[in-house]
Amino acid sequence: MTHTTSTLQLPEAPALLGTKGWILFLAAFIIVCAVVPVLNLWAPADSVFHMSDYAVALVGKIMCYAICALAMDLIWGYTGILSLGHGLFFALGGYVMGMYLMRQIGTDGNYKSNLPDFMVFLDWKTLPWHWTFSDSFLATLLMIVLVPGVLAFVFGYFAFRSRIKGVYFSIITQAMTFAAMLLFFRNETGFGGNNGFTDFKRILDLPIATPAMRMTLFVLTGWALLMSYLFARWLVQSKFGRVLQAIRDAESRVMFSGYSPLPYKLTIWVISAVMCGIAGALYVPQVGIINPSEMSPANSIEMAVWAAVGGRASLIGPIVGAFLVNGMKSWLTVTAPEFWLYFLGALFIGVTLYMPQGVVGLIQKLSAKTKAEERV
Repeated sequence: MTHTTSTLQLPEAPALLGTKGWILFLAAFIIVCAVVPVLNLWAPADSVFHMSDYAVALVGKIMCYAICALAMDLIWGYTGILSLGHGLFFALGGYVMGMYLMRQIGTDGNYKSNLPDFMVFLDWKTLPWHWTFSDSFLATLLMIVLVPGVLAFVFGYFAFRSRIKGVYFSIITQAMTFAAMLLFFRNETGFGGNNGFTDFKRILDLPIATPAMRMTLFVLTGWALLMSYLFARWLVQSKFGRVLQAIRDAESRVMFSGYSPLPYKLTIWVISAVMCGIAGALYVPQVGIINPSEMSPANSIEMAVWAAVGGRASLIGPIVGAFLVNGMKSWLTVTAPEFWLYFLGALFIGVTLYMPQGVVGLIQKLSAKTKAEERV
């Protein structure tokens, strides 16, 4: 009598990107690292191919927003957690970078003091304790990750442990952001009050307002966006990502299956916050200012709009949404500034009612329909 043993064949992990995906990724990499620098730095200003400094700054800013939209997709699209407070993590990363840039000004400020100008104006004699390591670039890089990450961990731990979810979770995230904005508006906190930080002059002791530095920051932002996309794709295709999607679809069943949702939700919440912090740190040297208005509830709501318009749970959708919405915002605020907010509200309502899968979902649906008709 012979015994046969059979082994369970687990499905192979899907490829990170297909052939078409890698081609598009490589094309985006070449555009960021080669095409845009050539068009901006070497193409003559009167050439039709010249990319202006304004266009470079605008695209760089939108790429920072796209990283935030991707972070929003990880927690909302794939985990079902709608945050209306991610503007806080974006602003915290920006403030950490802004503190370093303010220290880089040195004695070149209006008051010729080693203290930032706003501190001299307020008659401060020494730096506050939380500025201790702000003159170190390596410490700044570490704090860009730690500050939003630790805050997200503490907030998320107590919120998820208390099983707060749905609209209640969204409300308390917005309340947290609003409270932080009011705190940063106060002069005694040492963050510049209403005006925040501005008038940056150097980064790593190099002039910040040169074409070469501007392009370096643009390329770094493009790399960060592309790497964030690859990381997010790897994450959602892993076992961890599948559990996140199960939590989104039926959290009670996940618990009955022996999984505790808390560590999964907390981990993705912290990862998402850190991504926003990195985006904020890249945003500040390109825009040249950071103030408490970046923490306004409207900014956090816009992040959700980018993800919804582009298409949740698609990764590429939120990136498309960030470029589409902010491109339209840039155009409309010049041509019809009084109608911009009405347009944004109408866009969000229209997408919710008629395009629940967003722009990318609509394109995929039309593409599938076309292929089906071709087969017939």
